[in-house]
Amino acid sequence: MIGVYGGTFNPVHYGHLRTALEVKELFGLQRLHLIPCRLPAHRGQPEADAEIRMQMLAAAVADTPGFFADRRELERDGPSYMVDTLAALRSELADDTPLLLFIGADAFAGLERWHRWQRLFELAHVVVMTRPGFLHGPLPDFLQQRLADDSRLLSDAPAGRIYFQPVTALAISATEIRRLIAAGRSPQFLLPDRVIALIRQHQLYQATTDQ
Repeated sequence: MIGVYGGTFNPVHYGHLRTALEVKELFGLQRLHLIPCRLPAHRGQPEADAEIRMQMLAAAVADTPGFFADRRELERDGPSYMVDTLAALRSELADDTPLLLFIGADAFAGLERWHRWQRLFELAHVVVMTRPGFLHGPLPDFLQQRLADDSRLLSDAPAGRIYFQPVTALAISATEIRRLIAAGRSPQFLLPDRVIALIRQHQLYQATTDQ
C-alpha cells in the first residue's frame, strides 16, 4: 500500500510528522508521499515560497525510512488539486496497488467542496485522521456506501473506500508557530531543528500572518 499526505506544510511540524508516522505503521505502508501544495485551491497563498516549504519538508523527513517528500505539485501550473495529484501517482502504480489518501477531520468536513471530489474515490481510498473518540455525523449516501469498518478492507481493492482512523492529536498549529516566530519567540520542540535552521536562514515568518 502507498500513502499520500498533502498540505501546505507552512511550516511542517511535529503534529504533521507524528500522524504521518502513525498511519505509515498502522497501515503497513510501503511508502508515504508527503506532498507540499504549491497553490492551495481553498485558501490564500502561503507566505513561504513553495520551494522553501519543500526544502523544510525534505529536511524534516530525510532520516525517516518510507517517507518521501514529493514535489509533483510544485511542477504543475494552476491550483493544486488533489484529484490531479492522485491521478498522476496512480499512473505510476500497478493497477491493483491500494492507494490511500490521508486527510484530517477539518479537511474532511469540507470534502464536498474539493475539485471533482467524487473522482478521488476512483483513484484512492480516503482515510480520515481523527482524534480518539471522534464520532462522525450522518454521511451522504455516496460516502456511506463506501464506509469501511475494518482497515483490512483497504488492502482488498486499489481504491473506493472511506475509513476513519484515530491518531495522536498533538496540539501544534503552524499558524501559532508563525506567530511565535513573528513575536521573536522560539519554536523549539514544536518542529525539527533542521526546519528551524531553514526558517532562520530564509528569515521566514517575520510578520504575523493568518494564512
